[in-house]
Amino acid sequence: MVHKITGLMAKKKIAIGGDHAGPDLKEAIKSDPRFQDVEWMDMGTDGHDSVDYPDFAHPTAEAVANGQAELGILICGSGNGVAMTANKHQSIRAALCWNQEIAQLAREHNNANMIALPARFVTTEEALNMVDAFLHTPFEGGRHERRVNKIACS
Repeated sequence: MVHKITGLMAKKKIAIGGDHAGPDLKEAIKSDPRFQDVEWMDMGTDGHDSVDYPDFAHPTAEAVANGQAELGILICGSGNGVAMTANKHQSIRAALCWNQEIAQLAREHNNANMIALPARFVTTEEALNMVDAFLHTPFEGGRHERRVNKIACS
């Protein structure tokens, strides 16, 4: 969402993080011209040395959960580990996506607030298209809102 502040347009704040399978994809996303309206909260990692994905998924999810970021992007080899980790946070709805249509539906129908990308199974262009759909698709609401409201355990 872009906010109007005293005549200036504020950038969307998006948290992004992942493990050692994702630094190249993370940098490709951050530098893509389609996302010039984004202020990135880069939660790491920046290297290819083996790391534990929860060490990066938890802080990224926490930034979304506490409102520091509007949405979040997570990257690991399969996307599964970071999605599972993020979904442990009560207010997070992280969607593992593997194509643009799934990313769009995750926002439209599930009001996903994080996307998990499988870096080892998608091309950079496929990932960029998924992120584009994810960041620029609004939640449809309506019948979907009732369902989304039933997701979280109390």
